Amino acid sequence: MKTNRYFIIAFAAFALLNSCGKKYTETKPEHRDITETVFASGVLVPENQYNLTAESDGYLIALNFEEGDIVETGYLLAEIDNKTSDINLLGANQLLDIAISNLSPSAPALKQIEANLLSAEQKMKQDEIQMERYRKLYATNSVSKLEYENTVVAFETSKANYRALQENYKLQEQQAEQQLINQKTQSGINKVLQGNNELRAIIGGKVYNKYKELGDYVRRGEIIAVIGNPANLYAKLSIDETSISNVRVNQQVIIQLNTNKGKNYEGVITEVYPAFDIQTQSFICKAVFTDSLDFLMSDTQVQANIIIENKDNVLVIPRNYLDFGNKVLVKGKGEVEVETGFISNEWVEILSGINENSVIQAEKN
Repeated sequence: MKTNRYFIIAFAAFALLNSCGKKYTETKPEHRDITETVFASGVLVPENQYNLTAESDGYLIALNFEEGDIVETGYLLAEIDNKTSDINLLGANQLLDIAISNLSPSAPALKQIEANLLSAEQKMKQDEIQMERYRKLYATNSVSKLEYENTVVAFETSKANYRALQENYKLQEQQAEQQLINQKTQSGINKVLQGNNELRAIIGGKVYNKYKELGDYVRRGEIIAVIGNPANLYAKLSIDETSISNVRVNQQVIIQLNTNKGKNYEGVITEVYPAFDIQTQSFICKAVFTDSLDFLMSDTQVQANIIIENKDNVLVIPRNYLDFGNKVLVKGKGEVEVETGFISNEWVEILSGINENSVIQAEKN
């Protein structure tokens, strides 16, 4: 029992010494004007940035640019050797020539029907004359009724044949026209496909990235280069999902480039993208610089603070005085729970629990 008593006394003495050994800093809450912000990270992106993408398979037989080049709209940047499209275009053009000839007046099929039409027309006229002659003879009882009726049947048959040949001619013309339309369409498609072998600048700008070299084999959809406006870059910012609800268009932004963290640039939020970005696991917004940007390198890393609200004469304490559970150590009272508002990297807004006369403490590191 005596041993246990000594142990308890020794432990209490150690705790007392340890407590007395702690050192604290003290301060009082103060009224300040504070700015509520949302932190974001991102990169510089050129306006009108787009990917120069292969639209056919083949080898690059020409590359007319290097990284850093300024190219004009419509400039021929690359050529792809795609023999399949060349062969398809040649075949389509040959079939188009045949379709055109099939619709001309000298087309063999139409000429044959025209010859048959002429013969059928002559026969129909002869049968009509014969029928009229027999009608008159029948009226004078010079021929029998059966003989007259046979001439009528012959005329009606030849007339039907003539009209059938007329319809056949129209059908042949219609089929030839349809074939011509189809071949014109196919030829146009193949011209477009062959044109895809020539890659031109959709919008003029600066070549920021070059991903392929002369002689490389490319497949449709592969990126060959990235082009954008060199005179106008914006900040593409990633916002945490817990903060995106506070971000709005037209909010002011303070941006720092990682290449020069000592300088701030002002900007404004111009767009909040409507969907969650799976790749970055964040929401994306666009910030346009209102200050003149003197560093125009694409993909430069940036840090930004989006100003959500400015508050005047707010009661605040330094953030390092706030402990877990929204508690502060008040001199003479111990731990006190407080209600907080805005919390920044430096300051915590106090809504209730302590006042400007409270002396709060924080353990020295």
